[in-house]
Amino acid sequence: MRYGEADRILHVYTLHRGRLSAIAKGVRRARSRFGGRLEPFFRLQLELHEGRGELLTVTGAQTVDAYARLRGDARALDGASRACDAVGRLFETSEPHPAVFHLLCRQLALLDERAGSTGAAGAWAGALSFRLKLLHAAGLAPQLGACASCGSQEHLVGFSGAAGGVVCSACEAGSFALSAQAHTFMTEALGRALSEGPEASEPALRQVERAISATLEYHAHVRLAPAAAA
Repeated sequence: MRYGEADRILHVYTLHRGRLSAIAKGVRRARSRFGGRLEPFFRLQLELHEGRGELLTVTGAQTVDAYARLRGDARALDGASRACDAVGRLFETSEPHPAVFHLLCRQLALLDERAGSTGAAGAWAGALSFRLKLLHAAGLAPQLGACASCGSQEHLVGFSGAAGGVVCSACEAGSFALSAQAHTFMTEALGRALSEGPEASEPALRQVERAISATLEYHAHVRLAPAAAA
């Protein structure tokens, strides 16, 4: 965020201290010593001074990865924005979550690696796989192996955000339909590496997105923007 005549306030997500806010003084001047490094989606080694106020002060910055290809592709850039926004909303405190930090770095690296070569459906599937792993890191992974209401492992036909997962035909009141393909996508996305995320049809992905949204809204009281642009 712009601050004053030449400063900028940054929100950064860190390995050891979670989410922090810092001020970069003079960064908007043409001859800033930080150059163009303090821009969104850079992975950096930051030097921060902690004074008496809430804001830390950036005193040094070295680039670890600029994700240059990502910045040249609109879909990848949009995906990076949505990934960072999701992390910022779900993990908004200074409590460290190393797994989340590494997951976000991996997602940015994949977006950079695949920039210009991923279609809309593939980008959507990748974004949903990322969000499912964020749910797991937040302790909100949905119950997928059995009915979240009665424990039955048969006739799993719906999903309930309130129940916290899939539900069987006997417990489906208040749920919405979840196809076998959507169910399989969620199970495989949680079980595979991010780089090996599954694919699915558009109707199945729409159901997966709804399941993620219902889980977050009911259990975390968080509403995220759609995982990918329409």
